Amino acid sequence: MTTRFFAILLLAIGLAVSLIYSQQRREPLKVSGFIEADDIRVGSRIGGRVKAVKFEEGSVVNPGDVLLELDPFDLLEQHQQARAVLAQREAVLAKLRNGNRPEEVAQAEQRVRQLAAVLDKLKNGPRAQEIRAAESRLAQREAEYKLAQDNQERGEGLRSGNNISKEDYERLATVTNVAANAYKASAEELDLLKAGTRAEEIAQAEAQLAEADAAMQLAKKGFRTEEIEEAAAAVEAAKAALAALERQLGELKITSPTIGTVEAVDLRPGDLVGANTPGMTLLDHSRLWVRSYVPENHLGIKTDQQVAVTVDSFPGKQFTGRITYISRQAEFTPGNVQTPEERSKQVFRIKVTLDEPHEGLRPGMSADVWLEGTPAK
Repeated sequence: MTTRFFAILLLAIGLAVSLIYSQQRREPLKVSGFIEADDIRVGSRIGGRVKAVKFEEGSVVNPGDVLLELDPFDLLEQHQQARAVLAQREAVLAKLRNGNRPEEVAQAEQRVRQLAAVLDKLKNGPRAQEIRAAESRLAQREAEYKLAQDNQERGEGLRSGNNISKEDYERLATVTNVAANAYKASAEELDLLKAGTRAEEIAQAEAQLAEADAAMQLAKKGFRTEEIEEAAAAVEAAKAALAALERQLGELKITSPTIGTVEAVDLRPGDLVGANTPGMTLLDHSRLWVRSYVPENHLGIKTDQQVAVTVDSFPGKQFTGRITYISRQAEFTPGNVQTPEERSKQVFRIKVTLDEPHEGLRPGMSADVWLEGTPAK
C-alpha cells in the first residue's frame, strides 16, 4: 500500500513539473509576412519613338542590361555637326596660340620692302634715262602719226577718182585715229615725267607702306591675349554642346540600374514616349524587405532592431534583417473594442529590411519574422 502511494505521488509530481516546464517553455514570438521589393520606374530624359523592347514582364535583369531602345531621329547628325564645330574651333585656337608661320612673316616683310622701294622711286622722281626714253617714244609715235595722215590724204585722192574701196579708206582712217591717240598718250607721259611725282601720289604710297609695316609687326608679335581667350571660350562652349548631345545619345538606351525583375512593360516598338516618362517598372532585388503585421500587445519592438527571418522556400536557412519601419496607426481595427482579447487583434504594419538578400529570394515569397529569439534548429 505504501509503495503504491509513493508511486502515485511521484507520478503526480512528474506530471506537475512537466506541465510547469511546458508552460514556461514557449515558442519564440514570430509574425508572418511576404517578401517585397521596391519599384523602380525607368525611362528616358529625352523621350522619342520606341525602337526595341528587350525584356518582357517576369524577366530577370542585371545592372547595365538594355531594357528599351529609342530611335535617334536626327541626334546622330547633330552629334556629327557638333564634333565638326569643335574640331574647327580647336584648330582656330591652335593657330592663335602658335602664332603666324615663318612664311607668313617673311611675306609681310617682303611686301614692306616692295612698298618702300615704290615710295623711294616716287620721292626721287623720274630719272634722266626715263625722260630720254619717253622722248624717244614720243618721236616714234609722232612719225607713225604723220605717216598715217599722209596715207589717209592719198586715200582721199584715190577716193575722188573711185580708185579705192570704201572699206580700205575707212581702214586708213582708223589707223590714223589710233596713231593720233598713241601720240597724245606719249606726249602726256613725257609731260608727267618732266613735271615730277605729285604730292598726293607720295602720300598714298606712304600710307600703304605704313599699313604694310603695321601688318608685319602684328605678324611678328602674334595674336592678342584677348583673341586667344575668346577662342578658348569658344572651344569650351563647343565641348559642352558635344557633351550634351552625347548624354542625349546615351539616353536612347534605357538600362537597368540594378538586379531585378521586370514587373510591367508599358511600351511597344513604334510607341511615342515623352521625356521623363516611365516606360518599364522593375522590382529591385538588391534591397528586399518583408512586410508583416505585429499585434498591439507585442509592440515592444523598435526600429533598427535586428531580427531573424526564415523563408518557407529555404527550410533550415536563416536570414538576418533589421526593423526599418513601424506604423504609427493600427490596421484592421474593429469599430468597438471592449475586451483585452479583442484589443490584441489590432496589428501594426512593420517593414524588415534584409541585410544581405540571397540571390534565390524573390518578391512574393512567404516569410516569418522572429521578433524574439531565433527559430529552433
